[in-house]
Amino acid sequence: MTAEYVGLDGWTPEALAVPGGVCPVVSAPDPLLSRPGPEVDPTSDEVVRLAADLVATMRVSPGCVGLAAPQVGVSAPVFAVDVTGHPKAVTVHGTFVLCNARVVEASRWKAGREGCMSVPDLTGDVKRASRLVVEGVLPGTGRPVRLATDGFEARALQHEIDHCAGLLFLDRVAGAHAIYQRKVYL
Repeated sequence: MTAEYVGLDGWTPEALAVPGGVCPVVSAPDPLLSRPGPEVDPTSDEVVRLAADLVATMRVSPGCVGLAAPQVGVSAPVFAVDVTGHPKAVTVHGTFVLCNARVVEASRWKAGREGCMSVPDLTGDVKRASRLVVEGVLPGTGRPVRLATDGFEARALQHEIDHCAGLLFLDRVAGAHAIYQRKVYL
């Protein structure tokens, strides 16, 4: 890909043209969460269905801003993100799914608190880039994308790309002193 930014150009999950099903979420220490998956064909029926399932599962999960294929039991580099409405989000690309994504530029590293549906009882402080450029492919169309983002959306993308590489946020914390019991607000 060239250095220019190739955005989503109006892509939405409706472009998948299949209904998504809600999937159970895999919890640590399931070994699937630590296994990177091979690259996928973003135009295959299986990947399109997986993309729709990720969006459907994310949408019914309160507070969820991203979900990766390993979290629903599929070892594949596919994830959905949507930080719309999150109080920490500044840059927002809406709901999107990327396949075979990778970070191509990362800068302005900052620590921040993270949680995860696959680690439901803990949160942790993780240092991530707050400016990010990611390349990936849209499911269904197979169109390459190069997104520039920052802040909370950048953090969410890195978190999901880590899932696809077999890493949890717990693998990125500085030590036990940076892991916390998740607070539950009534």
